[in-house]
Amino acid sequence: MPGADKIPKRSLFLTLADIFDSFAPVIWTGGGCTRCQKFLTLPRNRVMFRLSSNAKLVLEDGTVFRGRRFGAATDAGGEVVFNTAMSGYQEIITDPSYAGQIIVMTYPQIGNYGIALDDFESRQPFLSALVVKEISRITSNWRSAKPLNDYLFERGIPGLEGIDTRMLVRKLRTLGALRGIIGDAGVSDEVLVSRARAIPSMAGRNLAIGVTKGQNYRWDADIAPINRRWQQQDLFGSSGQRRQHVVVIDYGVKWNILRCLVNAGCSVTIVPATVSSEEIIQLSPSGVLLSNGPGDPEPLIGSVKTIQELLGRVPIFGICLGHQLLGLAAGGKTYKMKFGHRGSNHPVLDVATQEVEITSHNHGFSVDAESLPQNKVEITHINLNDQTVEGLRMRDVPAFSVQYHPEAAPGPHDAHYLFERFTAMMKDFHDKGISDA
Repeated sequence: MPGADKIPKRSLFLTLADIFDSFAPVIWTGGGCTRCQKFLTLPRNRVMFRLSSNAKLVLEDGTVFRGRRFGAATDAGGEVVFNTAMSGYQEIITDPSYAGQIIVMTYPQIGNYGIALDDFESRQPFLSALVVKEISRITSNWRSAKPLNDYLFERGIPGLEGIDTRMLVRKLRTLGALRGIIGDAGVSDEVLVSRARAIPSMAGRNLAIGVTKGQNYRWDADIAPINRRWQQQDLFGSSGQRRQHVVVIDYGVKWNILRCLVNAGCSVTIVPATVSSEEIIQLSPSGVLLSNGPGDPEPLIGSVKTIQELLGRVPIFGICLGHQLLGLAAGGKTYKMKFGHRGSNHPVLDVATQEVEITSHNHGFSVDAESLPQNKVEITHINLNDQTVEGLRMRDVPAFSVQYHPEAAPGPHDAHYLFERFTAMMKDFHDKGISDA
């Protein structure tokens, strides 16, 4: 066709999104739009919606990505990071570790199975915004309670779709994580660049204080039957009481960590990030779990002191930010990574067994291997992509940690054995205490 080489490829072919957007500007609900009933009837568990106004993502280096809004029609800024998981967007957006960040999903279409009530990882989303190549206009899933678009709208979280996410991710991999802001298309690029540059860096920020619940509470929920892939037998002793009491320090804990502990036969008490060691000891724990969370671990000086005071008095298991805090408590240092690890397919080597686990990740800081005192700490796991520290163990006290997420949600279940390792450690510690007495 003459001049076809000058026509943008997108205009040569109609996508489903183009077809849907050509209809009248109404909200589509189960059963179909009455104005279009004769053209299309949707099953009751499907919902379609129309996107709102044009907007753009502006990075601190001046790069501009133009797209369309979904979710809440509001501006938002933060550190722009990417996640390579193909599914699990609900667990990702409700992971408190994303506080202060704009998440870019590398998988091209997001939202097709909606929001399920059993899959939340916290009481609310803490991310700043969500960026995708295409937000699915159709939600089809028997477990879905509402579309992703509606959930983000209700929670005040903006989204941006229709941008070149491949180009954006390549930029972030080349330059590292950048600050950015989502704003209306009519606002000048210069104004938004200035606002992006005014956003505080992640380095040096204590974000855990903003996501921790702030009070003690108990957790009893097990893993939902639809998600259960493993089952511990004999969870209760003959007395009907759960065998081990785990105190979880909440730096931004994911709920599936709590579910996994219950599934492993533990009673669970969650305490705020500001808790002292003596307050924990008064709860008579069998063990302490240091949870995941957002931001830089180094500003959490009080938390490091608490962990140091607990070492040797109670078994400790650290996950993600908790792993970094254990490294600091052991005398090591941490550093900010170029663009971090965020995804559900990272290969990790267990140094002792030489087995490789495929693991779920979400972190932008890492423990410096060279800073760890070798007489106190053993590195147990290594990332096979970049050789960073993925696990450590204290040599003289019962404490270990991993940088990745053994609870997954989303991700593979290769590392679920670590919860069994933790329960075994607590039992051994208890038995040794009885024999010493």
